[in-house]
Amino acid sequence: MTQVRFMNWYLKIAIGSAIIGGGMEFFMINTSFYDKVTVLEAEKGAYENSPQSQAMREALNPWRNKDTEATKTP
Repeated sequence: MTQVRFMNWYLKIAIGSAIIGGGMEFFMINTSFYDKVTVLEAEKGAYENSPQSQAMREALNPWRNKDTEATKTP
């Protein structure tokens, strides 16, 4: 008897979560959220592969390759 009562509670939580998630997806599609994110991710990827970004990474961590060089030479 108590298992059925708890099962109803879990069913209500699952249905409520599905409704909330569907509402969020509907909002993101209507506001073209995914299109904006796709553009931002493409710009981020282009910047990360640029020479300026690589130079900045080297400047911020000049010891990054020191460990690999030390393990290569016996």
